[in-house]
Amino acid sequence: MAVFDVFNGDADGICALQQLHLSQPRESVLVTGVKRDIRLLRRVGAGPGDVVTVLDISFDKNRDACVALLERGASVRYFDHHFPGEVPNHPNLDLHIETLPDQGTSLLVDRYLGGAHRAWAVVGTYGDNFDEAAARAAAPLALRDGDLALLRELGILINYNGYGATVDDLHVPPVALFHSLTPYADPLVFAHEDSAFVRLREGYRDDMARAEEAAIQTPGPRHRYVMLPAESWARRVGGVYANALARAEPACAHALLTLLPAGGFVVSVRAPLATGDGADALCRQFETGGGRKAAAGINQLPQVALDDFIAAFVAAF
Repeated sequence: MAVFDVFNGDADGICALQQLHLSQPRESVLVTGVKRDIRLLRRVGAGPGDVVTVLDISFDKNRDACVALLERGASVRYFDHHFPGEVPNHPNLDLHIETLPDQGTSLLVDRYLGGAHRAWAVVGTYGDNFDEAAARAAAPLALRDGDLALLRELGILINYNGYGATVDDLHVPPVALFHSLTPYADPLVFAHEDSAFVRLREGYRDDMARAEEAAIQTPGPRHRYVMLPAESWARRVGGVYANALARAEPACAHALLTLLPAGGFVVSVRAPLATGDGADALCRQFETGGGRKAAAGINQLPQVALDDFIAAFVAAF
Protein backbone atom coordinates (compact mmCIF):
# COMPACT_ATOMS: atom_id res chain seq x y z
CA MET A 1 0.00 0.00 0.00
CA ALA A 2 1.29 3.45 -0.95
CA VAL A 3 0.40 6.61 0.96
CA PHE A 4 0.16 9.99 -0.75
CA ASP A 5 -0.16 13.41 0.91
CA VAL A 6 -1.34 16.07 -1.53
CA PHE A 7 -1.28 19.62 -0.15
CA ASN A 8 -1.29 23.26 -1.10
CA GLY A 9 2.16 24.82 -0.73
CA ASP A 10 0.83 27.70 1.38
CA ALA A 11 0.55 28.03 5.17
CA ASP A 12 -2.89 26.44 5.45
CA GLY A 13 -1.92 23.37 3.45
CA ILE A 14 1.46 22.87 5.11
CA CYS A 15 0.15 23.43 8.65
CA ALA A 16 -2.77 21.07 8.05
CA LEU A 17 -0.32 18.39 6.95
CA GLN A 18 1.96 19.10 9.90
CA GLN A 19 -0.91 18.42 12.30
CA LEU A 20 -1.77 15.13 10.62
CA HIS A 21 1.86 13.94 10.57
CA LEU A 22 2.36 14.81 14.23
CA SER A 23 -0.75 12.80 15.13
CA GLN A 24 -0.29 10.03 12.57
CA PRO A 25 3.43 9.74 11.68
CA ARG A 26 3.90 7.97 8.36
CA GLU A 27 6.11 7.69 5.32
CA SER A 28 4.31 9.19 2.35
CA VAL A 29 4.78 10.53 -1.14
CA LEU A 30 4.45 14.33 -0.92
CA VAL A 31 2.74 16.11 -3.82
CA THR A 32 2.62 19.90 -3.77
CA GLY A 33 3.77 23.05 -5.55
CA VAL A 34 3.40 26.81 -5.44
CA LYS A 35 0.22 28.16 -3.88
CA ARG A 36 -1.61 28.52 -7.19
CA ASP A 37 -0.63 25.06 -8.40
CA ILE A 38 -3.86 23.42 -7.30
CA ARG A 39 -4.59 20.77 -9.95
CA LEU A 40 -2.41 18.36 -8.02
CA LEU A 41 -4.40 15.13 -8.02
CA ARG A 42 -3.66 14.47 -11.67
CA ARG A 43 -0.03 13.94 -10.59
CA VAL A 44 -0.95 11.12 -8.19
CA GLY A 45 -0.47 7.59 -9.48
CA ALA A 46 -2.39 5.78 -6.74
CA GLY A 47 -4.13 2.47 -7.37
CA PRO A 48 -5.98 -0.32 -5.55
CA GLY A 49 -5.53 -0.17 -1.78
CA ASP A 50 -3.52 3.07 -1.82
CA VAL A 51 -4.47 5.96 0.47
CA VAL A 52 -4.54 9.60 -0.64
CA THR A 53 -4.98 12.54 1.76
CA VAL A 54 -5.76 15.89 0.13
CA LEU A 55 -5.37 19.21 1.92
CA ASP A 56 -6.41 22.71 0.93
CA ILE A 57 -6.91 22.38 -2.82
CA SER A 58 -10.22 22.94 -4.58
CA PHE A 59 -12.30 19.82 -5.11
CA ASP A 60 -13.98 21.62 -8.00
CA LYS A 61 -10.63 21.87 -9.80
CA ASN A 62 -9.66 18.26 -9.01
CA ARG A 63 -12.98 16.44 -9.37
CA ASP A 64 -12.15 14.41 -12.48
CA ALA A 65 -8.76 13.34 -11.12
CA CYS A 66 -10.31 12.41 -7.77
CA VAL A 67 -13.02 10.30 -9.45
CA ALA A 68 -10.32 8.58 -11.51
CA LEU A 69 -8.39 7.68 -8.33
CA LEU A 70 -11.53 6.28 -6.73
CA GLU A 71 -12.32 4.23 -9.83
CA ARG A 72 -8.80 2.79 -9.73
CA GLY A 73 -9.46 1.55 -6.18
CA ALA A 74 -7.69 4.20 -4.08
CA SER A 75 -9.18 5.68 -0.91
CA VAL A 76 -9.30 9.49 -0.72
CA ARG A 77 -9.59 11.61 2.43
CA TYR A 78 -10.24 15.24 1.48
CA PHE A 79 -9.99 18.38 3.68
CA ASP A 80 -10.73 21.76 2.10
CA HIS A 81 -12.60 25.06 2.45
CA HIS A 82 -12.90 26.23 -1.17
CA PHE A 83 -15.96 26.05 -3.41
CA PRO A 84 -16.38 22.30 -4.14
CA GLY A 85 -19.00 22.23 -6.87
CA GLU A 86 -20.72 18.87 -7.38
CA VAL A 87 -19.43 16.19 -5.02
CA PRO A 88 -19.75 12.48 -5.92
CA ASN A 89 -21.01 9.85 -3.52
CA HIS A 90 -18.43 7.07 -3.21
CA PRO A 91 -17.67 4.67 -0.33
CA ASN A 92 -13.93 5.33 -0.58
CA LEU A 93 -14.28 9.14 -0.44
CA ASP A 94 -14.05 10.69 3.04
CA LEU A 95 -14.95 14.38 2.67
CA HIS A 96 -14.31 17.18 5.17
CA ILE A 97 -15.27 20.28 3.20
CA GLU A 98 -16.75 23.49 4.60
CA THR A 99 -16.82 26.94 2.97
CA LEU A 100 -17.39 29.20 5.97
CA PRO A 101 -15.75 32.59 5.29
CA ASP A 102 -13.45 32.47 8.34
CA GLN A 103 -12.45 28.81 8.48
CA GLY A 104 -9.51 27.28 6.65
CA THR A 105 -8.25 23.75 6.20
CA SER A 106 -6.00 23.92 9.27
CA LEU A 107 -9.05 24.42 11.48
CA LEU A 108 -10.90 21.56 9.77
CA VAL A 109 -7.96 19.26 10.53
CA ASP A 110 -7.74 20.66 14.06
CA ARG A 111 -11.37 19.68 14.64
CA TYR A 112 -10.77 16.25 13.09
CA LEU A 113 -7.86 15.68 15.51
CA GLY A 114 -9.66 17.10 18.54
CA GLY A 115 -7.24 20.00 18.92
CA ALA A 116 -4.23 17.73 19.38
CA HIS A 117 -1.82 20.19 17.72
CA ARG A 118 -3.76 23.41 18.02
CA ALA A 119 -0.75 25.74 17.84
CA TRP A 120 -0.04 24.62 14.26
CA ALA A 121 -3.70 25.16 13.38
CA VAL A 122 -3.35 28.71 14.70
CA VAL A 123 -0.28 29.27 12.49
CA GLY A 124 -2.10 28.06 9.38
CA THR A 125 -5.17 30.14 10.17
CA TYR A 126 -3.12 33.30 10.62
CA GLY A 127 -1.40 32.50 7.34
CA ASP A 128 -4.76 32.43 5.56
CA ASN A 129 -5.53 35.93 6.94
CA PHE A 130 -8.23 34.72 9.34
CA ASP A 131 -6.85 36.73 12.26
CA GLU A 132 -9.99 36.70 14.42
CA ALA A 133 -10.57 32.97 13.91
CA ALA A 134 -6.90 32.29 14.72
CA ALA A 135 -7.11 34.32 17.94
CA ARG A 136 -10.26 32.43 18.98
CA ALA A 137 -8.61 29.09 18.28
CA ALA A 138 -5.55 30.14 20.28
CA ALA A 139 -7.51 31.23 23.37
CA PRO A 140 -7.34 27.82 25.14
CA LEU A 141 -3.56 27.82 24.73
CA ALA A 142 -3.27 30.86 27.03
CA LEU A 143 -0.26 32.19 25.15
CA ARG A 144 1.57 35.37 26.01
CA ASP A 145 0.96 38.25 23.60
CA GLY A 146 4.49 38.00 22.24
CA ASP A 147 4.15 34.27 21.54
CA LEU A 148 0.81 34.76 19.79
CA ALA A 149 2.35 37.51 17.68
CA LEU A 150 5.18 35.14 16.74
CA LEU A 151 2.70 32.45 15.65
CA ARG A 152 0.97 35.04 13.50
CA GLU A 153 4.26 36.10 11.93
CA LEU A 154 5.18 32.48 11.24
CA GLY A 155 1.85 31.91 9.50
CA ILE A 156 2.34 34.96 7.33
CA LEU A 157 5.88 33.90 6.43
CA ILE A 158 4.93 30.33 5.48
CA ASN A 159 2.07 31.69 3.38
CA TYR A 160 4.34 34.26 1.75
CA ASN A 161 6.77 31.51 0.81
CA GLY A 162 4.10 29.75 -1.27
CA TYR A 163 3.61 32.54 -3.80
CA GLY A 164 5.43 32.45 -7.11
CA ALA A 165 5.01 31.44 -10.73
CA THR A 166 7.22 28.38 -10.16
CA VAL A 167 9.03 26.79 -7.23
CA ASP A 168 12.18 28.59 -8.41
CA ASP A 169 10.59 31.88 -7.31
CA LEU A 170 10.30 30.68 -3.71
CA HIS A 171 12.86 31.02 -0.95
CA VAL A 172 12.22 27.43 0.21
CA PRO A 173 10.42 24.74 -1.87
CA PRO A 174 7.24 23.66 -0.03
CA VAL A 175 8.41 20.06 0.40
CA ALA A 176 11.70 21.24 1.91
CA LEU A 177 9.87 23.69 4.18
CA PHE A 178 7.54 20.95 5.39
CA HIS A 179 10.53 18.73 6.16
CA SER A 180 12.02 21.62 8.16
CA LEU A 181 8.81 21.87 10.22
CA THR A 182 8.37 18.13 10.74
CA PRO A 183 10.57 17.72 13.88
CA TYR A 184 8.79 20.54 15.73
CA ALA A 185 5.65 19.77 17.73
CA ASP A 186 5.77 23.37 18.94
CA PRO A 187 5.85 26.05 16.21
CA LEU A 188 7.37 28.53 18.67
CA VAL A 189 10.44 26.32 18.98
CA PHE A 190 10.73 26.24 15.18
CA ALA A 191 10.56 30.04 15.03
CA HIS A 192 13.24 30.41 17.70
CA GLU A 193 15.64 27.70 16.51
CA ASP A 194 15.39 26.96 12.78
CA SER A 195 17.36 28.94 10.20
CA ALA A 196 14.48 28.65 7.71
CA PHE A 197 12.48 31.08 9.84
CA VAL A 198 15.22 33.71 9.64
CA ARG A 199 15.54 33.24 5.89
CA LEU A 200 11.82 33.75 5.35
CA ARG A 201 11.63 36.74 7.70
CA GLU A 202 14.47 38.58 5.96
CA GLY A 203 13.08 37.85 2.48
CA TYR A 204 9.60 38.95 3.48
CA ARG A 205 10.76 42.27 4.88
CA ASP A 206 12.76 43.06 1.76
CA ASP A 207 9.94 42.16 -0.63
CA MET A 208 7.28 44.04 1.34
CA ALA A 209 9.41 47.19 1.35
CA ARG A 210 9.47 47.08 -2.45
CA ALA A 211 5.73 46.42 -2.72
CA GLU A 212 4.85 49.34 -0.50
CA GLU A 213 6.44 51.70 -3.02
CA ALA A 214 3.77 50.83 -5.65
CA ALA A 215 0.90 53.27 -6.26
CA ILE A 216 -2.59 52.32 -5.04
CA GLN A 217 -5.35 52.89 -7.62
CA THR A 218 -8.95 53.68 -6.58
CA PRO A 219 -11.44 52.77 -9.34
CA GLY A 220 -14.41 52.99 -6.96
CA PRO A 221 -15.37 54.32 -3.52
CA ARG A 222 -14.58 51.01 -1.75
CA HIS A 223 -12.12 49.56 -4.23
CA ARG A 224 -8.32 49.56 -4.25
CA TYR A 225 -5.88 47.84 -6.58
CA VAL A 226 -2.12 47.73 -7.08
CA MET A 227 -0.05 46.68 -10.09
CA LEU A 228 3.35 45.07 -9.59
CA PRO A 229 6.10 44.29 -12.13
CA ALA A 230 7.05 40.94 -13.65
CA GLU A 231 9.79 40.21 -11.10
CA SER A 232 10.26 37.30 -8.72
CA TRP A 233 9.97 39.48 -5.60
CA ALA A 234 6.58 40.74 -6.81
CA ARG A 235 5.33 37.20 -7.46
CA ARG A 236 6.44 36.18 -3.96
CA VAL A 237 4.83 39.06 -2.13
CA GLY A 238 1.50 39.15 -3.98
CA GLY A 239 -0.74 37.28 -1.56
CA VAL A 240 0.61 38.59 1.72
CA TYR A 241 0.64 42.18 0.46
CA ALA A 242 -3.00 41.79 -0.61
CA ASN A 243 -3.74 40.56 2.93
CA ALA A 244 -1.91 43.53 4.46
CA LEU A 245 -3.88 45.98 2.31
CA ALA A 246 -7.14 44.28 3.31
CA ARG A 247 -6.33 44.56 7.02
CA ALA A 248 -5.38 48.23 6.64
CA GLU A 249 -8.75 49.14 5.09
CA PRO A 250 -11.28 46.47 6.12
CA ALA A 251 -14.25 48.22 4.49
CA CYS A 252 -12.62 48.10 1.03
CA ALA A 253 -12.11 45.37 -1.54
CA HIS A 254 -8.56 44.95 -2.82
CA ALA A 255 -6.89 43.46 -5.88
CA LEU A 256 -3.22 42.92 -6.62
CA LEU A 257 -2.26 42.44 -10.26
CA THR A 258 1.24 41.17 -10.93
CA LEU A 259 2.58 41.14 -14.47
CA LEU A 260 3.58 37.74 -15.82
CA PRO A 261 6.81 37.36 -17.85
CA ALA A 262 4.83 36.03 -20.83
CA GLY A 263 2.18 38.75 -20.60
CA GLY A 264 -1.05 39.19 -18.71
CA PHE A 265 -1.42 39.18 -14.94
CA VAL A 266 -1.72 36.92 -11.95
CA VAL A 267 -4.42 38.41 -9.72
CA SER A 268 -5.07 38.23 -5.97
CA VAL A 269 -8.45 39.50 -4.73
CA ARG A 270 -9.51 40.19 -1.15
CA ALA A 271 -13.13 40.87 -0.27
CA PRO A 272 -13.71 43.56 2.35
CA LEU A 273 -12.80 42.05 5.70
CA ALA A 274 -16.01 43.57 7.06
CA THR A 275 -18.07 41.15 4.92
CA GLY A 276 -15.62 38.42 3.84
CA ASP A 277 -17.70 37.50 0.82
CA GLY A 278 -17.66 37.73 -2.98
CA ALA A 279 -14.02 37.18 -3.98
CA ASP A 280 -14.58 33.66 -5.31
CA ALA A 281 -17.66 34.61 -7.33
CA LEU A 282 -15.75 37.48 -8.96
CA CYS A 283 -12.71 35.38 -9.89
CA ARG A 284 -14.75 32.48 -11.24
CA GLN A 285 -16.03 34.85 -13.94
CA PHE A 286 -12.57 34.47 -15.53
CA GLU A 287 -11.22 31.26 -17.04
CA THR A 288 -8.40 30.55 -14.59
CA GLY A 289 -10.09 32.04 -11.53
CA GLY A 290 -11.17 30.47 -8.28
CA GLY A 291 -10.68 30.52 -4.52
CA ARG A 292 -12.81 31.16 -1.48
CA LYS A 293 -15.33 33.77 -0.39
CA ALA A 294 -12.87 36.05 1.39
CA ALA A 295 -9.82 35.58 -0.83
CA ALA A 296 -9.51 34.36 -4.39
CA GLY A 297 -7.38 34.79 -7.49
CA ILE A 298 -6.93 34.45 -11.22
CA ASN A 299 -3.89 32.51 -12.36
CA GLN A 300 -3.67 34.17 -15.77
CA LEU A 301 -5.67 37.26 -16.71
CA PRO A 302 -4.95 38.29 -20.31
CA GLN A 303 -3.89 41.89 -20.86
CA VAL A 304 -6.94 42.45 -23.10
CA ALA A 305 -9.22 41.45 -20.19
CA LEU A 306 -7.81 44.01 -17.75
CA ASP A 307 -10.57 46.58 -18.26
CA ASP A 308 -13.21 43.84 -17.95
CA PHE A 309 -11.68 42.70 -14.68
CA ILE A 310 -11.58 46.20 -13.19
CA ALA A 311 -15.23 46.74 -14.17
CA ALA A 312 -16.23 43.38 -12.66
CA PHE A 313 -14.19 44.13 -9.54
CA VAL A 314 -16.04 47.41 -8.97
CA ALA A 315 -19.42 45.80 -9.68
CA ALA A 316 -18.77 42.86 -7.34
CA PHE A 317 -18.20 44.93 -4.25
